[in-house]
Amino acid sequence: MTQFELKSFDDLTNRELFWIYHLRVAVFVVEQTCYYQEVDTDDLVAKHVFAKDPNGRVIAYARIIPEPDQSAVRIGRVVVDPDHRQDGLGRSLVSEVLRQVTLEFPWAQQVLAQAQAYLQTFYERYGFRATSDIYLEDGIPHLDMVLNVAEIKG
Repeated sequence: MTQFELKSFDDLTNRELFWIYHLRVAVFVVEQTCYYQEVDTDDLVAKHVFAKDPNGRVIAYARIIPEPDQSAVRIGRVVVDPDHRQDGLGRSLVSEVLRQVTLEFPWAQQVLAQAQAYLQTFYERYGFRATSDIYLEDGIPHLDMVLNVAEIKG
């Protein structure tokens, strides 16, 4: 069973932060050839959910960002190391993220996601529904999705 950790930015160790950024850049910038400012100020306010391999390398990651009006949270940068994509780690990661939303953000009524379009069915399994048509974000098809927190199955 995969062990997940939840930390604020200030609680991340230097090594954890390095491996988080390493994974995010390797997938979102290099693999997907999407050149943009990957590290942003949302990292400072987010809760970071991640799993590590026995050597301490981050192999799955997502962040939970509270909306300023505290009506919702956004999940983003959901990523699994390419060597672990067939292990069911993505499903475990999203399940853990949603569990943490209910524990850490009890005021949140909705979970928002800006998902890559090819993952629409994946997110629908958790109760997310599309709230936009498909659009291009940094050259990659995306769509906005929402999940009512009351529908999270625990």
